[in-house]
Amino acid sequence: MAEARQVIGVIGSGQMGSGIAQLAAVSGFDVWLHDSDSGALLRAKEGIAATLRRLISKGQLSQAVGTDALNRLKFTSNLEDFRNADVIIEAIIESEDAKKSLFSHLDKLAKPSAILASNTSSISITRLASATSRPTQVIGMHFMNPPPVMKLIEIVRGADTSEEIFSKVKALAERFGKIVICSNDYPGFIVNRILMPMINEAFHALYSGVATKEDIDTGMKLGTNHPMGPLELADFIGLDVCLSIMKVLHQGLGDNKYSPCPLLIQYVDAGRLGRKKGVGVYSYNKEPVIFDCSKDKCRPNRKPIESCEPI
Repeated sequence: MAEARQVIGVIGSGQMGSGIAQLAAVSGFDVWLHDSDSGALLRAKEGIAATLRRLISKGQLSQAVGTDALNRLKFTSNLEDFRNADVIIEAIIESEDAKKSLFSHLDKLAKPSAILASNTSSISITRLASATSRPTQVIGMHFMNPPPVMKLIEIVRGADTSEEIFSKVKALAERFGKIVICSNDYPGFIVNRILMPMINEAFHALYSGVATKEDIDTGMKLGTNHPMGPLELADFIGLDVCLSIMKVLHQGLGDNKYSPCPLLIQYVDAGRLGRKKGVGVYSYNKEPVIFDCSKDKCRPNRKPIESCEPI
């Protein structure tokens, strides 16, 4: 008898969730992608299909693998479809209350052996696990943005995450073709513990008149070889997400050096959330970001060349 194929459920069809779903389907898993917003779900479906077609046309994905991935993907607005999922990965808003409420619901819904994973970039896995009756099976899988392109996954174990679950999730990440780093359950984990204070300091430099936003970003790109300046990167991530992570760091670590810059707070209050809203530190048109990945450098909004992949 053929072995049953593993089923992965992904909740949240934004850029992160749809990217994770695409990655899982291309890696040979049956995938359910959920969103309560049917419009967002349709956009994700069309976006994934367009991306796979583009990869096939460029010869970066075989026709057989691309077609199989599309056949493995299913889209739903009903969480009941996750009852048979082996691994459920949430990629919803960066809110502890929202994630705990979802995990509590999934705990009652999912089969007893299911692993519950969070794509949170800063929130305590231990606290998320406390909303369930299966804390040994709750873990963090922090994908980098965009998930199909970025090579890293940050795995975070809660206080009670079992060694067995950690090993299974590590193997899953490696099957996705990712490099794994492991973090203990501290606010911000590894990447954002270092990255977000840098972005926050860039806002302080702009706020206090040290330099223009263009010179701050150019200084970091050319002076430290970063592919994007910190203010550009903040717009790409979403200023609301950056602010949320800074609040988690400030509250969790209790050090005023993590206090969010007033300018960052002001921009978020004004709805200037970055690329997704068309305005953040910079103003944007509605065209998608294009990355020129020649010589391992990504430059936003440049004309693509043969080797680069639009995101």
